[in-house]
Amino acid sequence: MPAATAARVPRHVAIVMDGNGRWARARHRPRSFGHNAGRRAVREVIEACLREGVPVLTLFAFSSENWQRPQDEVSALMNLFVRALDKEVEELHGHGVRLRFIGDLDSFDEPLRQRMRSAMDRTAGNAALQLNIAVSYGGRWDIVQACRQAVVAVAHGELRADEIDESRLGQWMSLAELPPLDLFIRTGGERRISNFLLWQVAYAELYFTDTLWPDFDQACLREAIADYASRERRYGRTSAQLAPAPQERGR
Repeated sequence: MPAATAARVPRHVAIVMDGNGRWARARHRPRSFGHNAGRRAVREVIEACLREGVPVLTLFAFSSENWQRPQDEVSALMNLFVRALDKEVEELHGHGVRLRFIGDLDSFDEPLRQRMRSAMDRTAGNAALQLNIAVSYGGRWDIVQACRQAVVAVAHGELRADEIDESRLGQWMSLAELPPLDLFIRTGGERRISNFLLWQVAYAELYFTDTLWPDFDQACLREAIADYASRERRYGRTSAQLAPAPQERGR
């Protein structure tokens, strides 16, 4: 990929996969039907990231608040999750995708946690795409767990309380070792973050689309990436500061 093109490809894309329920309701089907249809969109986005050269993809699959949904929907989501792990891991492995789960994994029962660990172990050596699946995850939970680790480090004498700054705390956040989040996408028409990657989203570009998640395909992701590439990312500076300096005359 040419350098000029590569510079416009986000290093890290995160997606709130919203709209499964409304997609199913429009077809007079149960919400579980929409969640199952959303699996196709996941495959589409993974393939698009591989094609476009996006190195990191993070998907918001199940929030810490989703436990409050009706029990039959939660059960259907858990069954879908298990089936997906059983069916998709080998295909992901074959495409060189490294799989990782982030969130409060202790919320799940041991058999499911074991499936997640096995999937991560199976794909640990892959490097074509880092795929992070956020499950039982919340941005506030992430910040709290990082603070708890900082408290433990202070209690053990590993650092002083006055040494804790953004950089130090950031080391304990989920995904800290990966490229910063560049592009945050939400499907389904809502314009909010919904407690996803609150720390990591600080300087990300936000992209909202009315497309419901089961209809989100490779073309949709390419459109989002094109929109991202057209934006000027200033990080608190001015446009003039970002403009390339004029070449010196006489060279």
